[in-house]
Formats: sequence, structure tokens, C-alpha cells
Amino acid sequence: MWIPIQLNEHSAEPLYHQIEVQLRAFIVSGQLPEGTLLPSIRELAQLTKCSVITVRRVYQDLENEGLLRTRQGTGTFVAKVDTDSRDRQRRTAVMEAMEQAAEAGLRVHFSDEELIDMLQDVLRRKREGSTALLQGGEADKDE
Repeated sequence: MWIPIQLNEHSAEPLYHQIEVQLRAFIVSGQLPEGTLLPSIRELAQLTKCSVITVRRVYQDLENEGLLRTRQGTGTFVAKVDTDSRDRQRRTAVMEAMEQAAEAGLRVHFSDEELIDMLQDVLRRKREGSTALLQGGEADKDE
């Protein structure tokens, strides 16, 4: 199975963390549904061009969180995630990103109003981009 994980080798964020955050997001968003067989540790290491140790750590961390389960000889699967846990994971991921954005804005002395305006601008652009993608996909179907 191919998972669209994108790594930034120039980021200060460790590779294992980049993989873990993206994989967690795919799981809690439902893009990787319960029971989905994930690539083996070696396969994902090759796909992401990182070490087996890195991927093993990601799988272990996500298994400890209850998002993955491993069956000896069968593979690693997406675990059943209850709604409360899924909502908590989604909220935590977004709150962490917002805290980082707020810290960056406050470090360079933006006001609360300026930061809120920026967030609203980003949301508007992202929604417009999503709408354009959806409409483009529908246009392709008509042709």
C-alpha cells in the first residue's frame, strides 16, 4: 500500500516525527480506515527513504497510542479508534499546530487581531482551493 507521506529533510522536525504526525492524521481523519494493512517496516522505510529504526519507532509509538495493532506474521493494521479518542486526537493535532503558529506570530510581535485575520485568510484560501479541486474533479468526469 502506498501512503502519501511527504518529508522535508530540511526541517528541524525529526523524520520520525514528520512520519508519525502524517500517519496519525491519515488514521484519525478516516483516510486510513480500521483494518487497513500498512506497509511493512522495511517497505515504508524504503518508500520514505529513511531507516528501518525510524519507521519501527513510528509504528511502536502509534501502537502505544492505540492507533495501530501488529499481528505477528501478518502485519501492522489500523486499529479500531473510538469516536471520543478520534476526536481527541484530531483536536490535539490542530491545537499543537495552532500553538506553534501563535508562538511564531507573537515572537515577531503580531497583534491578536492580526493573527486572527491571518488565520481567517488562510482558512478562506484553503476552502477556495478545496472547492476548486472538487469542481475540477467533477469537470473531468463530465468530459
